[in-house]
Amino acid sequence: MKVKEQLLTLSPYKPGKPIEEVKREFNLDRVVKLASNENPYGSSALVKEAIAAEIENMALYPDGYAAELRAAVAKHVGVEQDQLIFGNGSDEVIQIICRALLSADTNTVMPTPSFPQYKHNAVIEGAEIREVPLRGGDHDLHAMLRAIDENTTIVWVCSPNNPTGTYVKGDELISFMKQVPKHTLIVMDEAYFEYAADQADYPDTVEFLNEYENLIVLRTFSKAYGLASLRIGYGIANESLLQKIEPAREPFNTSRMAQKAAIVALEDQAFIEECKKKNEEGLQQYYAFCDKNGLNYYPSFTNFVLIDFGRQGDEVFQFLLQRGFIVRSGNALGFPTSVRITVGTKEQNEQIIELLQQFVNQAAAKA
Repeated sequence: MKVKEQLLTLSPYKPGKPIEEVKREFNLDRVVKLASNENPYGSSALVKEAIAAEIENMALYPDGYAAELRAAVAKHVGVEQDQLIFGNGSDEVIQIICRALLSADTNTVMPTPSFPQYKHNAVIEGAEIREVPLRGGDHDLHAMLRAIDENTTIVWVCSPNNPTGTYVKGDELISFMKQVPKHTLIVMDEAYFEYAADQADYPDTVEFLNEYENLIVLRTFSKAYGLASLRIGYGIANESLLQKIEPAREPFNTSRMAQKAAIVALEDQAFIEECKKKNEEGLQQYYAFCDKNGLNYYPSFTNFVLIDFGRQGDEVFQFLLQRGFIVRSGNALGFPTSVRITVGTKEQNEQIIELLQQFVNQAAAKA
């Protein structure tokens, strides 16, 4: 059996270690996962009630058009219903975009390090990949523009960026979009939108859709809304663009439970605001630790922080893993001397910071 040659160069996505596996490996009773940028406060109580009610309909296929969810999201975002496309997480919308627009005679431009699924899907489609290094943790938009040519069908902007947590400011984005040719789709990946949206210079990208027909904005319910296990995300774009890429979407690609949960999650914005407040307080805990120990970090506008320990990220990762905390080593993220830590509850943050202080002290004693 012959598969696409490019698949042989890829590895399946590797998430953080499962909690149960870590418990068994290190004989631990309690393990805290701060590796996948999930909401430590879960989801709204309304979601749990909605899911319980929807269990009765498990034998039924979901609404392939997601009509009820479509209406709710359209109202929440402020767009027409036909300006939305839904996916099994925003990951699937990324896959749909790549399947629709990329081929062996095209190329795609992306920042690096950034979300790896841009490259992963581009490789599968056989497209040329043009990676542009970050500059100081930020997108180098000028260099990205220089990388675009007549064969560039997609340019990716991850804002806030994973794994640095930085975002593209409004005036910079507008200048960039004005210079991107019309044949190139600008994908604004805003998975962490809720955590950054209150910043005065964070752009309201939905407002740009009327002016830029080559723009699509991606958002998700996996992060702030706490619905990661249900896999539900969406794209917002010009109706004519979505009509062209919709055929690449699989039928019934979002479940009944995911659709219902997302609808009621939108209704509880008080929950989102409380999570954002606690998240900011948690970030300050990490900043204080870093400042105390002279460690470099990127100010984050997400629910994670990337900290440079000046040592191999795998070393920090293993130290924490053996003590019951799962984080993400920077070795896999393009920052080999860093680790990315999801902001947890106040107590979780205090506990892991205490361990991090032990690591720093031990490393200093050995120096």
